[in-house]
Amino acid sequence: MMRANFQGYCNLRWLTLLLCILGQLLAGNILAQAPATSADYFNQKVADSDPLRTGQARELDAYIKSLATDRSRFEKIFQPDYSSAEAFVTSAQPLRAEFCDAIGYPPPGDRPTTPATFTQIGEDSLGVYYRAMIPILPHVHSEGIYIVPKSASGKRPLMISMHGGGGSPEVALFNGGANYHDMVRGAVKRGYVVYAPQHLFRAAEYPDDVRRRIDDRMRLVGTSITAVEIAKITFAIDQLIERPEVDAQRIGMVGLSYGGYYALVTPAIDSRIKVSVSSCYFGVQEGRYEADELSVPTDFRFANRMTLFNDADLVALICPRAHQIQAGATDNASHREKGATLAPRAAEFYERLKLSDRFQHVIFKGGHEFDDASAWAFVEKHL
Repeated sequence: MMRANFQGYCNLRWLTLLLCILGQLLAGNILAQAPATSADYFNQKVADSDPLRTGQARELDAYIKSLATDRSRFEKIFQPDYSSAEAFVTSAQPLRAEFCDAIGYPPPGDRPTTPATFTQIGEDSLGVYYRAMIPILPHVHSEGIYIVPKSASGKRPLMISMHGGGGSPEVALFNGGANYHDMVRGAVKRGYVVYAPQHLFRAAEYPDDVRRRIDDRMRLVGTSITAVEIAKITFAIDQLIERPEVDAQRIGMVGLSYGGYYALVTPAIDSRIKVSVSSCYFGVQEGRYEADELSVPTDFRFANRMTLFNDADLVALICPRAHQIQAGATDNASHREKGATLAPRAAEFYERLKLSDRFQHVIFKGGHEFDDASAWAFVEKHL
């Protein structure tokens, strides 16, 4: 019994000794792996590298400025062939494809099969007025006022009349038409069928910046408000030319201010528009960009806006079809002066094709308004 106790005691001592040795080994290993104190590492004040970050900003600033003045990308994409009007149109196709890609046109989504509706809302000595609702995209209509002149007999030219920022077809049409003057009814008086679409600038129950918000959200899903609003015109044309009173071969477009923007970019995409008048818009964004790059409104800030799709260069996508630019002599300088410097470049496309009469840059006596006299004379000549 005593011997067994003694043996157990020895085993316990050996076990205790082994545990002590193992503990020391583990402690040594842990100590060997313990991190060095911060005093053992290289350190530097974070502020010491601030000049590098400033230099980085300067580099990127210089890079942006160099891209903005580099015409080599444009010249690679667009190599105009002036041997004939047809050859010129073909040579402009790569630039048109780039433009469509930049804005996300055509907008994604299946075209609805629901038929358009035309509800009569009024009538006067000039024509019959309809509220048009034309499905163009899932959940989206092109909505506007459609007018059939009473003087019409047989098929008549179709005129798209595009209102400006903050406006509406009703503002441009009723109660004298404000600064639009005869931009809508002037076409009816000349026997043209008119479609005056509505674009988004304000909406009850939505924030004041609803246009910017909608555009920002569209860009996140692959398109833009520019693309969708162009489609509200071009997809509507697809259906309007099926109407018995419309001559599909004679389509024109006029627009003031924001409408002038659309009277530039829409015929740049849709060659069915044979004559267009862009009033009080041309060169405005280029002038803003020169003064302060970020003063350009967000809905004009699509990719390569200032490098590939300058207003003058967009005219290349309209040429050889007729195009007039208007600017008011007493309008804000921003709506006239930069456009005057860009217009000669736009005119050159026509001049080199010996079609100079199809392009006009008009500075009329007036302000931010549609100049009926020069516009309708130009339209009647070319439509």
